[in-house]
Amino acid sequence: MNSLFDPIKIGDIALANRIVMAPLTRNRAIEGHKPGPLTVEYYRQRATAGLIIAEASQISPMAQGYLDTPGIYSTEQVAAWREVTDAVHAEGGRIVLQLWHVGRISHTSLLPDGAAPVSSTSRRPEAMTFTRDGFVPVSEPRALRDDELPALIEDYRRAARNAIAAGFDGVEIHAANTYLIEQFLRDSINDRSGPYGGSIANRARLLLEVVQAVTEEIGAGRTGVRLSPMTTFGNTAPLDSDPQALHNYVVEQLAPFGLAFLHVIEGETGGTRSPEGKTFDYEALHRRFPGAWLVNNGYSLELAKQTIEDGKADLIAFGRPFISNPDLVRRLREAAPLNDLRADKLYGGGAEGYTDYPFLPA
Repeated sequence: MNSLFDPIKIGDIALANRIVMAPLTRNRAIEGHKPGPLTVEYYRQRATAGLIIAEASQISPMAQGYLDTPGIYSTEQVAAWREVTDAVHAEGGRIVLQLWHVGRISHTSLLPDGAAPVSSTSRRPEAMTFTRDGFVPVSEPRALRDDELPALIEDYRRAARNAIAAGFDGVEIHAANTYLIEQFLRDSINDRSGPYGGSIANRARLLLEVVQAVTEEIGAGRTGVRLSPMTTFGNTAPLDSDPQALHNYVVEQLAPFGLAFLHVIEGETGGTRSPEGKTFDYEALHRRFPGAWLVNNGYSLELAKQTIEDGKADLIAFGRPFISNPDLVRRLREAAPLNDLRADKLYGGGAEGYTDYPFLPA
């Protein structure tokens, strides 16, 4: 019987325990969309996690959707991320980078030359994003042409290569939370025809081609994928008409790649684990995937321990508890009280609410 605190090897990455720091957008990138010195310290403090999944980072200038989020497409960004990974590795930690394209959840003011966001569709969601002018409605998107998708896939390949050059132990492909890849997956959003629209197989094509490119570039043993079958993420998108069939197919197609892990958000991202009136068989996905199974969303210590001991997952991701508790692994091991989260300091700003949370006394 495994324990939450036992080591595990996932693909090519050896972890000291099964506690994962979930990717958490903090909007503190500095000029050039780079992580700065505060970000180096933020991740260094949390290096006792078995694995850190660093915050979502845009794969190209067109992939950005929020103010002051970091990228992984420039030489300067690679060098800045290297300071982060060196600090985490010096503390004995392991860290991967989440590769991000927001698709239609963006605004022209955030994109090169005021370009329209791109997506599987030209329909604008009822969603807001954060810009220099505060919260504003997202801009009307432009549907990507089929002949533009090879270049997009190459952006993912290049970003994965850059992540390894920056010292990351691997990457997580963000295919969740109604961002670009999920905008292709869901028939409630994807209204295109042709090879990337219509059937489940066609809607899954972009994700699978991205996975193929990334695993060719850095190896499947250093690649993970994140899915969120039941999330609407702030009601920016309705669910697929048949989320179970869609995700059963996706996981069946991902299984042969030999990925390091599959990261599944259970329920509504940042919300309830059991949305009212909605059911989903996550175990049906687990049965279809032979690699490390990482679960996420609202796990208490007791639920996390029981889930690992029962073999229902191999790793448990914690989000907000890691923000306010840099020593979360120790606190969980000792069943110690957790620091309160300062929710008003989550996004943007400086050290306050970022690197100034207290540790347990030595």
